[in-house]
Amino acid sequence: MRSRFVLAVLMMTAAAAPAANAQNPERDSGIRTETQERLAHRNDGFDLNWLGFIGLLGLLGLRPEHAEDSYHPASVE
Repeated sequence: MRSRFVLAVLMMTAAAAPAANAQNPERDSGIRTETQERLAHRNDGFDLNWLGFIGLLGLLGLRPEHAEDSYHPASVE
């Protein structure tokens, strides 16, 4: 019974292999996909990774500096 199941899975895998090979990333029509266009023009314009980095630097202001950061009225000496 188990060997029949393994044989059936192997046959289904062998049947799917030609369909997977038929997917050719280099298209013969000359039309580029969106991913290919993005990779070809990745240095054009502003890199959004820097914008995210600047936003992460803003999170540094949320960390506590000292244990005595709460409001204390100062006495004039």
